[in-house]
Amino acid sequence: MKLHTLFKVTAIASALALVGCGGDIEINPSVVDNSVNNSNNSSGGGSGGDDNGDNTAENICAVNNGVQGAFDGRDCEYNLEFASRNIEITEDLTFVELPDGGVHVFDGALLVGEDCDTTTSCTIGEGPTVTVEPGATLAFTSGEAIVRVARGAKLDAIGTFDKPITFTSANAFTRFDVVGNGPRFADWGGIIVNGHGITNQCTDAQRDAGTCNVASEGIVSYYGGNDNADDSGSMKYVKIWYAGSGPRAGGDGDDLNSLTLNAVGSGSSYEFVHIHQGYDDGIEFFGGAANVKNVVFTDTQDDSMDIDSGWQGTAQFLYIKHGTVNVDGEQVFMGNGGFEADGEKNAGAEYSQAPASRPTIANVTVVTTDGLSTRDNDPSIAMKFDDNFLGQMYNFLLVKEDVSTNDSRCILFTGDGEKGVVDGDLNFYSSVMACVAENEFTSGNLFANGLSRQEWFDNGGENARIGGNATVFAADGFATDMSSSDITVTANDLSSLGNPYLEPVDFIGAVSSDDTSSEWYQWVEAALAAAEQD
Repeated sequence: MKLHTLFKVTAIASALALVGCGGDIEINPSVVDNSVNNSNNSSGGGSGGDDNGDNTAENICAVNNGVQGAFDGRDCEYNLEFASRNIEITEDLTFVELPDGGVHVFDGALLVGEDCDTTTSCTIGEGPTVTVEPGATLAFTSGEAIVRVARGAKLDAIGTFDKPITFTSANAFTRFDVVGNGPRFADWGGIIVNGHGITNQCTDAQRDAGTCNVASEGIVSYYGGNDNADDSGSMKYVKIWYAGSGPRAGGDGDDLNSLTLNAVGSGSSYEFVHIHQGYDDGIEFFGGAANVKNVVFTDTQDDSMDIDSGWQGTAQFLYIKHGTVNVDGEQVFMGNGGFEADGEKNAGAEYSQAPASRPTIANVTVVTTDGLSTRDNDPSIAMKFDDNFLGQMYNFLLVKEDVSTNDSRCILFTGDGEKGVVDGDLNFYSSVMACVAENEFTSGNLFANGLSRQEWFDNGGENARIGGNATVFAADGFATDMSSSDITVTANDLSSLGNPYLEPVDFIGAVSSDDTSSEWYQWVEAALAAAEQD
C-alpha cells in the first residue's frame, strides 16, 4: 500500500544524537511541504542527488498528517509530533523495510485509528490501515509506547519467512541504547488490537444498542460489538520482543501484554509469530474469534496464552517454553501459566449472546520449569482453568521434568474452573502429560460429578500420563520424537472436526521430528536459539 498523498521533504531534521553514556535520544521530524508532489518519495530505498553532486539520502520514512520521520540514511526517527498518546493516525500509512538494517524508531505511542466510546458523540467508521512491509523493524523507546489499533482500523503486518517483521525495544540496538544495559521485558508497551467482536463483558442490550464499549487494560481504549467475523488486520512472520508492563493504575490485572486481542474477529489471523520476554501475557484474548497458528512463546513472565471473556477462535501449532533470563547478572525465572484459560467475565440471561470461551486448540507443546517467576513469584504451570472455561484440546504435550524445589504442577483448577469438566465441555484428546509430579491428579481427587482428575485427563485411554523422565523430544530438544517408545498415544489427524483452519497432522505436540525441512520447524528452532542467547 502507498500513502494517499506523496510529499517532498523541505528539510531533513537532525539524526539521532547521543550525548555521552547517559545522553538522551533526540528524535526530530521532517516538516513536509504539502504543495509539492514528489512521485519518488515512497520508493523502497536508495539515495538521490542534485546537479551540484550533493548526494543526500532520499527520505523514505512514513508521513502522517504532513509530518515525516527523520531519515539519517539508515534509520527513520519519529518524535511526538508524528505520533503519540495524543495523536491518532487517521490516514493509511506504510512502513517499509529500511536499507542496511535500518529501524523505524518511535518515541511515543502509535495509535492507529480514532478511539471511540459510542455512548459519547463519536461514531465508529472505517479507519485507516497501517501496513508494515516484509523486513521492516519498528522499535520503541518508552514503556508508555504502544501500538493501538482502534475499532474500524487495521494493522496489516505480513512478513515472509526470509524477511520477518519485528516489533521490539529500541535498546536492542546499541546505537539507541543510551544506558547500555541492552533490551529487557517492559521496555515498551506492546500491541493492542480492538475489534467489533463479541465479549461477555457487555450485556446483550448494550450490543443491540451499539453501546458495547469495554475499556481495555493497561492504557484505556474501547472495544466490543456484535461481529465475530470482524477484520482488524492480520500478522504473519512477526516477532514481538521485550514488550508489556506490570500492574498499572488499576492494580493487579491492569497490565500491558505483548499482544492483546480485544474482541478481534475471525477476519483476523496471527500466524508465524514469535513472542519473547514479555512482561505480562504473550497473547491475551478478550472475547472475539481471532485465529492463531504457528506461534512460539519464549520466556513470557506471566501467561503465554491468556484466554478470557468468551474467545471462540481456533489455535494450532503453539510452542511454549518457560526459562530463565539474565537480569543484572542474575538468572531469574520467567513464566507463570502456559495457558490461563478463563471462560467468562459475566454470565446469565443478560449475557446470552456471549457464551463462555470455547476454542478449539490443537498441537501444543508446553515446557515448564520448577522456578518462580521474577514477575510475581508464582510457579510455572502448563495449564490453569477458571471461570467456566470450555474447550476441546487435541494433541497436547505437557512437559515438566523438575519439581525439586517448588513442587509445581502441570494442570491447575481454580474457582469454578471445574464446571466445564462436570458439564462435559472441557476435554483433552490424543494428549500426553509428561510431568514428574502430577500433584492433585490422583484417583481420590474427585470432581463434583464423581470423576477423578486422573479419569478426566485419561479420557478412556484417549490420553496418557507418562511421567517426567519419559523420552518425548528428539535430539534437537524440542520436536516431538516420532520414534519415542514412551509416547503410545496416537495423534488425532483433526480431519473429522470439520474445521477448515486446522491442518491435518500425524503427531502430538507442536513440532514433529519428521518435519525438519518445514518453515514451522525452522521458525521454532530459530526462536528457541534466540531465546537461549538472551
